[in-house]
Amino acid sequence: MNTPPSPSGAEHAHGSSVRLGALVPLTRPGWVEAGRHLLAGLDLAVREVNDAGGIDGRPLELVVRDTAADPERAAAAVDELAGLGVAAVAGEYHSVVARAAAARADALGVPFLCSSAVLDALTEEPTEWVARLAPAQSHGWRIYADFLLGAGRRHIAVATQPGVYWASGIRVLRDHLAPRGGTVFELDANALTPEGLCDALVDHGATALLLLVGHPEPAVPIVRAVRGDRRLAEVLIGAPAGQPEFAEWAAALGEDGAGIPFLRYLPERLGPLGERVGKELRERLGEAPSFVAFEGWDAVAVLAAVLRCHGTDRAAIAESWPRVAVEGSRRPIQFSRTPGISVWQWAWTPIQVVDRDPAEPDHFRILHAG
Repeated sequence: MNTPPSPSGAEHAHGSSVRLGALVPLTRPGWVEAGRHLLAGLDLAVREVNDAGGIDGRPLELVVRDTAADPERAAAAVDELAGLGVAAVAGEYHSVVARAAAARADALGVPFLCSSAVLDALTEEPTEWVARLAPAQSHGWRIYADFLLGAGRRHIAVATQPGVYWASGIRVLRDHLAPRGGTVFELDANALTPEGLCDALVDHGATALLLLVGHPEPAVPIVRAVRGDRRLAEVLIGAPAGQPEFAEWAAALGEDGAGIPFLRYLPERLGPLGERVGKELRERLGEAPSFVAFEGWDAVAVLAAVLRCHGTDRAAIAESWPRVAVEGSRRPIQFSRTPGISVWQWAWTPIQVVDRDPAEPDHFRILHAG
């Protein structure tokens, strides 16, 4: 479904507002909790921009479209938003969906600031129209691989499902671990039952199992099976894609969901701006904000700064990416060209490997930082 414009701008006449498109997964099979956090960050930042006078006196309006993790739906939403006259599009959490949105934005000449998706090949060819806040997968997942090596985990099993994002992650892990004495072997989560997967882990002598699968199915049943198998008591379960970040994970798994390291894009300590934004987000969400909520806030902060300096002309916005210098909620934000990355990239957002503390599952432990 298409959601109506956010209240942060809906009360103003369309002709008087500056419109931003927002792509967010709000219904299944999209990761709805991630979408809720992303939208909270986007909407909070829009309200703050308007409270400070908007864009040269004009209110900023957020026009939200639900992607439901569907690439075709996202591409159609970009078409619709372009027709509605948005100055730029922001958001999206799922990498394959963001890739479809980026391709369409590039084709139409609409600036797209991708907040949360990490797939390296966000576009097939280099483009001036797309910038990204989230770290590229090849960067973040190499940091995760270094964590595995530091923890003495060199024989790595990956429970995986078909998909560009998962396949790309496996390549990153294998390419980084192999020269350092690590091995990576794949277990098809669609072909194996959770119990069969446990047997395969024993047969292969795995020291770690990484969950490169969807949530809650089949991730939750796999975790339960591994946690309940005494033969695998010493096997580390990991989830580099970040499934344990959200409260939904803890609610589904309880204590079994703790001690599973994942990637999180936050600094060890937030500065004053980040602390204030985090407090506001917590009040909106009724729970601790994930890094995805901060990504949403930062996306609007960047676009608002660009709009104030360069106006609403789409080409001028796209041309401004290399000149962006914005105080983000997590660190100052600037974009550059990064080898192997086809879009303007913030290089790099802070990256942590964290887990839920087994002694206190509602709290996170920082295990490694990159």
